[in-house]
Amino acid sequence: MFTGIIEELGTVESVERRRSGSRLRVRCRAALADITEGASISVNGVCLTAVDLKPDSFGADVAPETLRRSNLGELKPGSLVNLERPLAAGGRLGGHIVQGHVDGTGEFLSLEALGGGNWWLRVRTPEELDRYLVFKGSVAIDGISLTAAEIEGGVLSVTVIPHTYQTTNLRTRRLGDRVNIECDILAKYLEKLLAARELPGRSKLTLEKLEEMGY
Repeated sequence: MFTGIIEELGTVESVERRRSGSRLRVRCRAALADITEGASISVNGVCLTAVDLKPDSFGADVAPETLRRSNLGELKPGSLVNLERPLAAGGRLGGHIVQGHVDGTGEFLSLEALGGGNWWLRVRTPEELDRYLVFKGSVAIDGISLTAAEIEGGVLSVTVIPHTYQTTNLRTRRLGDRVNIECDILAKYLEKLLAARELPGRSKLTLEKLEEMGY
């Protein structure tokens, strides 16, 4: 698992199209510090397997399903990508639980300066993901752990602090770009638990019961 705290901006060195999927090569340094062949690494919020390791780069195979559901299929040499290694046992959970399993893509609408180095990011989100997005809830955009500041009319808005702006690829985004979205896994589990109320023969789960359970 990941936390949505980006460690390094990598640069796509090459994209090799294959009959089924593609092979990326990403140039970086910090993200390779203790990586081993076959280890997981988050690229724009997508969990990939690092292979063909070199001192300053790694390769990763991208499956057709991943190309369809994420923006990795749009990468080209020179593209900047957000990188994060998996959370180490005993490490600090600085963001939120991010699996690297992208739910879909949103449309980049704008990134407006708020002053003091802060920015206001607006992304149009798919209708099917709307039920998982809540005010002040967590969401990963291109692998970055962010907090929903406003949700209105199918548009998700978040505040981007100076550090995030400087250390991620958000500043390179343009109108219409696709950005990867992963919703909070807790929202998906709660949805399934609540759905059990509607199934015949199952014990009814109520909001009161969830509160008793600590949710």
